[in-house]
Amino acid sequence: MKKLVTAVGFIFLLACQLFANEQSTLARVTVYGHGEGSGEHAAWHGTRLREEHCAVDPKRIPYGSKIVFPDAEQCVAVDSGPDVINRKAARSLGRKAAERNAIVIDRFFGSKQKALEWAQTHSHFMTVRILKPDVELPGN
Repeated sequence: MKKLVTAVGFIFLLACQLFANEQSTLARVTVYGHGEGSGEHAAWHGTRLREEHCAVDPKRIPYGSKIVFPDAEQCVAVDSGPDVINRKAARSLGRKAAERNAIVIDRFFGSKQKALEWAQTHSHFMTVRILKPDVELPGN
C-alpha cells in the first residue's frame, strides 16, 4: 500500500509539472512586418527576426515559449516592446473586461502585406496555448 501511494504521488507530481508549463489564455494578437519598429533589422535584444517569431511581455510569457494559435499555427516568443507590455491594443479595442485585460502578442511576418493578410483573416482576440520553453509539442 505504501508503494502504491508513493507511485500515485509521483505521477501526480509529474502531471502537475506538465500542466504548470502549459496554459491557455485570452490574447489580443497584433501583427508587424519587416520594416516596422524593431522588425526592420532584429528584435530589441539583437535576435534576427523570422516568420515564426513574436513579441510578448517577458514578465508574463518567458522568452523561448511557444505560442500555439487556435488554427495550430505557432510562434516563438523572442521580442518585446512597450505597446505589448502595456497591452495598449487590448485596452483600447476590448469591449468586455476579459478582452481589456487580455495579454498582447505581436506576431512578426516577413512583410507588411503578409501581416495584414493574416490580421484580416483572424480574430483580434483568441485563446492561445502557451508552452513554456522546456515543453515539447506532441509530434515534434
